[in-house]
Amino acid sequence: MGSTIFLLLLLLSLAIPQFIFQQRLNFVKGDMDLIQKTCKNTKYYDLCVSSLKSNAKSSKADTKELALIMIGIGVANATATSYYLSSHLLNATANHTILKKVLKDCADKYSYAGDALKASVIDMGMESYDYAYMHIMAAADYPNACRIAFRRCPGLTYPPEIANREQRLKHICDVVLGIIDVLGW
Repeated sequence: MGSTIFLLLLLLSLAIPQFIFQQRLNFVKGDMDLIQKTCKNTKYYDLCVSSLKSNAKSSKADTKELALIMIGIGVANATATSYYLSSHLLNATANHTILKKVLKDCADKYSYAGDALKASVIDMGMESYDYAYMHIMAAADYPNACRIAFRRCPGLTYPPEIANREQRLKHICDVVLGIIDVLGW
């Protein structure tokens, strides 16, 4: 299963940028000024600027491409969290079936979040910003089910590492939503 997921991610990393960057906009290509101007319209300016500055493609990106770069960061976050949870599932003791079920549900929810973000890439390519917005909001909401699953099970506590990952994904999604707002759909 791990090799299948790795192959899928590899194929997506090769296909998505080609699909995305073939779509040219009439916006003026930006630089760091565009990044800062765009990020000022998001809830998490520092996260936005630092994330975009860490990607070499950002300096030549237009606003739509900045959103796509942030979506890619969100996909990576959701995928890494799903893998993290799956690895903890494998390490869970055999007699702790409740924990295994919760970890499996959580890994699935983060996988769904990644899928929703990938769907938003397609929406962005078709300039269906309303659908992209919807998929990004769904991606931000999927981790809630993980937190709730831990709460529902007596004796289980929501691990701080998962809580931090949940917050990070939500913040990334909020940044993307702010950038989409700039596109003026």
